Amino acid sequence: MSKIREFLRFSAPIPVDGRHRAEELRRQQATQAKAEQVYLNTLSVSFANSYLRCMGFETDLNKSNSWNVIEQTLMDVADLSLKNLGLLECRPVLEDAQFVYVPPEVQSNRIGYVAVQISKSFREATLLGFVKHVQTDLFPINELQPLDNLLEYLEELSQFQLAEIADDSLTSNQDLVKLKQWLENIFEAGWQEIETLLGTEGVNPAGSLRSEAGAFISRGKLIDFGKVLRNQAVILVLSLPPNNEQEMDIIIEVHPTNGQDYLPENLHLIVLDFEGASVMEAQTRSSNKNIQLEFSCEVGERFSIKLVLGDISIIENFAIC
Repeated sequence: MSKIREFLRFSAPIPVDGRHRAEELRRQQATQAKAEQVYLNTLSVSFANSYLRCMGFETDLNKSNSWNVIEQTLMDVADLSLKNLGLLECRPVLEDAQFVYVPPEVQSNRIGYVAVQISKSFREATLLGFVKHVQTDLFPINELQPLDNLLEYLEELSQFQLAEIADDSLTSNQDLVKLKQWLENIFEAGWQEIETLLGTEGVNPAGSLRSEAGAFISRGKLIDFGKVLRNQAVILVLSLPPNNEQEMDIIIEVHPTNGQDYLPENLHLIVLDFEGASVMEAQTRSSNKNIQLEFSCEVGERFSIKLVLGDISIIENFAIC
């Protein structure tokens, strides 16, 4: 790795399987212009993929839009999926080009942009450099950062991702909170009556909008962000209707601890689905007394609530069972 990093650019033959894939996708296009676009995009992605794999980064061509026939046909896309990191856009440029063309449709949702110069023979390529962000369709090649910066940047992203995974694994409550048992007055340890946590003058946990809909079953839990964020704790409240329907309405609220007027600033409340993907989110500003999210789940479904404050995240897992 060290020998390659000494160079500002990297040149090598384009992998044979990448050239075959590019030719295959080119034949499936309706116009000559689209065929050339898809051909160059695929060559660029294949070359960048080969280089980054040699550098020790895990890639997944099958999760890249550029490797999909339909996506290539509908868009001008040259993305490469890097495992746990995101999409790296690999924009092709021809020899003697002064600018990299970055279509508007790929100017977001990317971890970076790398310029790949394709030779006139279409058998060799050169990685010219990269940038993290673009805000214009034409980016000057002479403003690209060198390749060693790209490798350092990707390594930093990898370390950050590993740290997040480790943090989540330490702060995630692996015990499922089974919400249907709440209907039978069976509550898991740590989930207390609202009056105990918020005091007798605490806010109505189901919210004033729900006051006419009947009594909700509510419990709260003290969420302490630990010694790293000193004296930072909040109350997580979950409320659900006292019925046993197939679909259950759920209200998630976060309140300051008893004696505090406001929640911490930039506190994120996130609802995750059973695969860990974010489906909704709320965030505090400078003077929020509470934040709230509402959604519905069917019997048998699982979800998680994630609270994030600074570098600390805490996850609570739930199931409608």
